Amino acid sequence: MNLSARNQLKATVAAVKKGAVNDEVSLRLADGTMLTSIITETSCENLGLKEGAEAYAVIKASNVMIGEGEGGLKLSARNQLKGKITAVTEGAVNCEILVTLTGGEKIASIITKASTERLCLKEGKEVCAIIKASDIMVGVKA
Repeated sequence: MNLSARNQLKATVAAVKKGAVNDEVSLRLADGTMLTSIITETSCENLGLKEGAEAYAVIKASNVMIGEGEGGLKLSARNQLKGKITAVTEGAVNCEILVTLTGGEKIASIITKASTERLCLKEGKEVCAIIKASDIMVGVKA
């Protein structure tokens, strides 16, 4: 299946914490970076997610926030991925920010032009890609 979501990061399921309605799925990227996703218990079961399974973290670019610095921000969003900006595409209202993470994966973010200017985002700047756990969908190959 092809998806419009640009961010599709290959991962291994590191753990699944069961809940009554939602499950917390821990995903490990190739470089060891951990992501946390919150999906429904039914979806987790239907996908057959369990420790060691291959999966993909799927994130819409519009759900990726950009923060300054090296991460470690005090936020409720647990997924804070360090990287460097490798491209900025400016639009009239929004900008696309392409970040290469420390492990080599690339992640795209769509943020407002005003935020891009306020944060002085440009190629080479170290940033943190921030994603809420509820904004990470999980996919598996059929």
